[in-house]
Amino acid sequence: MSPTTPGLHHVTAIAGDPQRNADFYVGTLGLRFVKRTVNHDDPTTYHFYFGDGVGTPGTSITFFPWTDGGRRGRAGAGQTRTAGYLIRPESVDYWHDRLADEGVDIDRTERFGETVLRFDDPDGIGLALVASDEAADADVRPWDGSPVPADHQLRGFHGVTLAVPAFDPTASVLTDVLGYEREDEVDGRRRYRANGGGPRSVVDLVEADGRGQSGVGTIHHVAFEAVDVEEQERWREAFADHELTATDVVDREYFQSVYCREPGGVLFEMATTDPGFTVDEDVDDLGSDLRLPQWLEDEREAIEAQLPPFDGPTVASGDA
Repeated sequence: MSPTTPGLHHVTAIAGDPQRNADFYVGTLGLRFVKRTVNHDDPTTYHFYFGDGVGTPGTSITFFPWTDGGRRGRAGAGQTRTAGYLIRPESVDYWHDRLADEGVDIDRTERFGETVLRFDDPDGIGLALVASDEAADADVRPWDGSPVPADHQLRGFHGVTLAVPAFDPTASVLTDVLGYEREDEVDGRRRYRANGGGPRSVVDLVEADGRGQSGVGTIHHVAFEAVDVEEQERWREAFADHELTATDVVDREYFQSVYCREPGGVLFEMATTDPGFTVDEDVDDLGSDLRLPQWLEDEREAIEAQLPPFDGPTVASGDA
């Protein structure tokens, strides 16, 4: 029997300019910049992490900023179309006004009985704020330095929307491997929820024509939470039982990872809960310096020389 996951661990996307990326996610959305490191598979590229006050699993959105003329992505099947964050129902007007004041185009709608504020970040990555009573149950740590008041801060993920060529192949992985259950379908959108429900438990599927292309402005992969490496080995077996190939366990410094591309083309990751972002920085110092895994420390000088200038996120004076 496959293990079950409580839901999302993080979402990773591809951005353009690193300064613009950090300014938006910290200065506008009020998330904490919890880690600046590099893409372990391409150390010439930053890897940024944004989350709650400590980067709790289920709150972090991460980015590879491509600044060397990296190609634009193309929306289509095989992609995570939207990452949705939880907000309290009483925060809807606050967020609508805040985003509008920042010049963000917002689509306000109702979906599955919840108010949704849908918009794009500066690179075109699809985001949503979902007003739900589940926000009160989210395991999050507010960030005292946020420009957003604690009562209105994002409450971790609500879920993701996956665009796939056809429902059934991806749905079978969600239900038979990850333990999700089909909950509802409205207007061509199928909703699945992780076993146990609650925050970060939602995956919506929509069908899309034409294969998407990874690049700036797209979500690279979606990660689900695994307890530990022992459980990850059980996930690898579960994927194999469904004729899917998962990678070996990969050390990502702040968690261990296993990757598998599901039949619809979306890249899934199973990421462990620990050790977390305080493994190499104190809580008060999170995101303040460039952190490198030990096996890259000898190359620090060369790596820093190749990375684009970045001064850290900007928060307008008087906001914090």
